[in-house]
Amino acid sequence: MTLFDAIILGIVQALTEFLPISSTAHLTIAGQLLGLINPENPEQWTAFIAVTQIGTVIAVIIYFFKELVEITQGFFVDGLKFISSPKNGLGKAKMGWFIILGTIPVATFGLVFKKIIEGHLTKDLSVIGTSLIVLAVVLFVAEKVGKRQRTIEKVNWIDAVVVGFAQSLALIPGSSRSGTTITAGLFLGITREAAARFSFLLSIPAVLASGFLELYQMREFISELGILNVFVSTLVSGVVGYATIAMLLKYLRTHNTFIFIYYRIALGLFLLFGMNFSG
Repeated sequence: MTLFDAIILGIVQALTEFLPISSTAHLTIAGQLLGLINPENPEQWTAFIAVTQIGTVIAVIIYFFKELVEITQGFFVDGLKFISSPKNGLGKAKMGWFIILGTIPVATFGLVFKKIIEGHLTKDLSVIGTSLIVLAVVLFVAEKVGKRQRTIEKVNWIDAVVVGFAQSLALIPGSSRSGTTITAGLFLGITREAAARFSFLLSIPAVLASGFLELYQMREFISELGILNVFVSTLVSGVVGYATIAMLLKYLRTHNTFIFIYYRIALGLFLLFGMNFSG
């Protein structure tokens, strides 16, 4: 991996992590095109993706810093009060519990299916192409049937559980973390922007934990790619990721997700029938 490759991959990660089009899919395609994925060690690429995601989750933390401070303070001050009397408001404490609740499914599935996630199957472009199309269809249905009336303040524990399980589907390459969680939010009647905000907040614990775990466990693979290259890619993903968050939230206030649906279908069909990068 060259420094130029690292910068390109950081940009790709940042642009596709938050848009519902799958960062894993795009990074794997880019990795195949650049000849960076070692078929003998697919775990290396999984580790690289997980580590670069640290950059984008730091972008989330910076973007939502004030809100996260309020959630943290509310959780530690009123967390137990919310458990004993959930009808008393305590919105920030509530959101803290919901982030924890929504993180449990992806953490569980991530640990149980870790070997599969790191293996050859998740680098298969036919699997990615199929996943891109399937989620696009599901997102299309969510756009059609979702009422989109509830803001993030109206999110409840059922929403947290459902969106949390949807986040675990992002372990399937090509599905997209933001894609699965926003889709679930739309089905639940949450507005597009609120679904995206909750998706980003919910991603923080899982992505940070996954990134640092992979950084530690795969430190030898990471060093083979070059510490400087990995650092630069992660840094670029954070800077560009911050701008992408702002852009997407502004876009979803007044637009639907059809542009992403069409893109997912087109890319998925291209991967399945147009070109075989792995061959």
